[in-house]
Amino acid sequence: MKNLVIFASGSGSNAENIIRYFATKPDFCVKKIYCNVPGAYVLERARQLQVPACVFTREEFRNPDKLLRRLQDEGTDFIVLAGFLWLVPPCITAAYPNRIVNIHPALLPAYGGKGMYEHHVHEAVLAAGEQQSGITIHYVNDRYDSGDIIFQATCPVLPDDTPDTLAARVHELEYQHFPRVIEETVLKSANGE
Repeated sequence: MKNLVIFASGSGSNAENIIRYFATKPDFCVKKIYCNVPGAYVLERARQLQVPACVFTREEFRNPDKLLRRLQDEGTDFIVLAGFLWLVPPCITAAYPNRIVNIHPALLPAYGGKGMYEHHVHEAVLAAGEQQSGITIHYVNDRYDSGDIIFQATCPVLPDDTPDTLAARVHELEYQHFPRVIEETVLKSANGE
């Protein structure tokens, strides 16, 4: 059994999609949702899906004796960032090398880094006149959006796109690909690849 945890900061639509996907996979378990925003809707989604959830502070996140110890004590094998906006501290990235993945709503290395999330990314893509956008699933290290790329998928940027219409198209790619790529990545990690 591979135990996954999801770190999320917002509404949790990707987290819900991931939970539903792995509910059909007997060799995987989404053990918990970790959230850094009290009142984020992802906590309600977790409750509805009967997945334990907890809220943590920045101090707990950075302190190896707090959140990292809890992850290890719970038997966490793999961490998934799904709309999680804090930089993961070195104590966690070092404990889980190539076992933390994130999804970014653009084609890295462009449009990544601190402050490039949600509508900020789509606004930047449109302002630059790009012809395509998409998603990047990548390993997490101790710098924003700079871990090795695992997978990318593209979608067109249409002449009349707004940040919202482009975001909707990018979200479809996220829902379509993220759970499957997580599964493949976890299995590769388990096989030492």
